[in-house]
Amino acid sequence: MTGFSADDLTCDRFLGGKIQLLQPRRGYRAGVDPVLLAAAIPARSGQRVLELGCGAGQGLLCLAARVGGIVLAGVELQSAYADLARRNGVENGVSLEIVTADLSGLPDEIRQQQFHHVMANPPYYRKGAHSSATDAGRATALGEETALEAWIETAARRLLPKGYLHMIQRADRLPDMLAGCDGRLGSIEVLPLAARIGRAPDLIILRARKEGRAPFRLHAPVILHTGTHHDRDEDHYRPEIAAILRSGAALDWPK
Repeated sequence: MTGFSADDLTCDRFLGGKIQLLQPRRGYRAGVDPVLLAAAIPARSGQRVLELGCGAGQGLLCLAARVGGIVLAGVELQSAYADLARRNGVENGVSLEIVTADLSGLPDEIRQQQFHHVMANPPYYRKGAHSSATDAGRATALGEETALEAWIETAARRLLPKGYLHMIQRADRLPDMLAGCDGRLGSIEVLPLAARIGRAPDLIILRARKEGRAPFRLHAPVILHTGTHHDRDEDHYRPEIAAILRSGAALDWPK
């Protein structure tokens, strides 16, 4: 995939302007999902974090805006997006180690490291399960080429003992996620994300721990918007969600 020209890009503000993100005008454009994923990770200063499929670097940058002193690395299959992630790191003053690679062929500089946290926002749709996007970058970002099990296996290999995987996915992919964790990761928690009260969750965040032994936990859904329906051209995020999206606050997991 060739790189993006200046005319191909927009510069978008995230976290109330804390992050300026260059991303393609057409193709895969980051939304709120990577922001919510980054907010869910309890990283601490001095820890190492790896993102699988980092795109233009939004998730890593959101995490860096909330937690200082962490070491950040990302793996991205599409070279044009990997280049954008590197550029976005420089533009935002955040040190990112970004490698262009497939999950099945990680380079030595990543395979020789282990991390306290791995985060991932894999393609949401099984291959052939959705209408293919006309843009190749968007099609790759949305349509699964590598099975979820392979994402989870790669994450488990890169985690330190007691390290955590956090993954955001469509709710209907939970069986695949649980199957991928089987024999690799434990202490699984699932946090559903529902648009409004009374709506079924569309997305979930899965947390799993290497060598974890705690029982499975399915938490009550996090509700994103106020009200029961969308009636005006406004987002109506609940205050705690607005704090995440606009100020970089953490997404607190239930105790």
